[in-house]
Amino acid sequence: MSEPGVLPIPATEYRRARWRNGRGWTREILALPGDPDWNLRLSIAELDVVADFSPFPGLRREQLLLSGNGLRLHFDDGETRELLPPHQRAHFDGARPVTGIPVDGPVQVFNLMWRPPALAAALFHRPLVGTMLCFCDPHTAWAVHVLAGSARIGEGGRELALAQGDSAWLPPSADGRRGHAIDGAGALLLVQVEWPEGGTPPAMEVAGFGQ
Repeated sequence: MSEPGVLPIPATEYRRARWRNGRGWTREILALPGDPDWNLRLSIAELDVVADFSPFPGLRREQLLLSGNGLRLHFDDGETRELLPPHQRAHFDGARPVTGIPVDGPVQVFNLMWRPPALAAALFHRPLVGTMLCFCDPHTAWAVHVLAGSARIGEGGRELALAQGDSAWLPPSADGRRGHAIDGAGALLLVQVEWPEGGTPPAMEVAGFGQ
């Protein structure tokens, strides 16, 4: 059972599509407010050959290695960064031309993209041992992705169970600050999303819902 306002996003419902250049696959978790004019997008990129990344001017990107032996990011200006096991990450401008080079086999990376100043986003990698709290308010929301193990989000006698690879959206709270208890065992990726004062969080499209 899902608690009111918390939206489960099972891994089986992620929307899978080819990259625009045909060199890889993306499994979209959520887009906000929705394709094609989103300000926030969470996805999982699948890459098994050398491929140029699509440019996204005006966006920020953060990538974190989910599986595989590593991904080398080679930027056209000569800079190289490596995402190595277990979960190394890189943050860069979406407009920068970059080529992804898998290290010894296929890789999957968690891909966070957002458009400032429409909103701000921050990615956290946290162990889940026992219970943690995520607080939402009228200008703050959270996305939860289960990196390993399992998690439960519960409040008021209701409980949402998430398995490894599943995600959930904890929306802004219209009536003040609200805490969401998350418990279980494993590891999470948490994305904190904040809108500026006076900004209104828009409606959201989620892969597999309303399509």
